[in-house]
Amino acid sequence: MEADWEFEVGGDAPVIDARWEGFVDLPRAPEMVWELAEVRELRALGAALERLNAGDSPVWTSKCDFYPALQADEFDADEMDAAPGSCTDAVGCYIDILAKAGGGWSEPQVAEAVCRQVCGALARMELRRCRVDLIVRRVAGELDSAALGITAYLSACGANGAEAIDTLGAALAAFADAVCGNSTLQ
Repeated sequence: MEADWEFEVGGDAPVIDARWEGFVDLPRAPEMVWELAEVRELRALGAALERLNAGDSPVWTSKCDFYPALQADEFDADEMDAAPGSCTDAVGCYIDILAKAGGGWSEPQVAEAVCRQVCGALARMELRRCRVDLIVRRVAGELDSAALGITAYLSACGANGAEAIDTLGAALAAFADAVCGNSTLQ
């Protein structure tokens, strides 16, 4: 699986709003996962959110979204390790994740280590036509002002919409496994 990461923490860079107006506290109310509009559109997102917010997970999620149709200029088949001609439809989603310990990662080098661990685990997985991009961002809300979080963008493609959704489902499962399989992420 293709995976990469970067920092976006300067001046006008987007931030993760940990307690935004529509925030649903999934670690405290896991049954609410299946009520989310995004999950009703993409069931595999629900399974990933359950895993990422489970009691033994090193992270929790603050926000997600699903993009049921990416435009041709919003994805690159080469960057998804797709064979030529096998990538006509694409879908995507994002998940904002924060460390359970303290609500976020306070040191940039810790957030970097988390990204490297997750990307390393994903790179070893034999899954084509998808990618994960991890973006380290500052966290706004009721958390320590020094906190950092990670926005995970997942995208997948296929010969048709159903194939792209199936591949995104596999990518979400792999991502949740990579994050939750590394107990050092906190």
